[in-house]
Amino acid sequence: MRIFCCKEHVELALEVLIDETEEVPLLKTVDNHDELSTKCEYCTEPAIYLVENK
Repeated sequence: MRIFCCKEHVELALEVLIDETEEVPLLKTVDNHDELSTKCEYCTEPAIYLVENK
């Protein structure tokens, strides 16, 4: 599971991932050129974090 999010929604993304996967999430900053244009999954702001499990 991967969730792109802005600074305002990072806590929500962490909670959603924990609730759905029951695993410890990884929090990364978006720095890949392709990911820099990605929008937050909860609003229209640019995503600056990637919350994922692996």
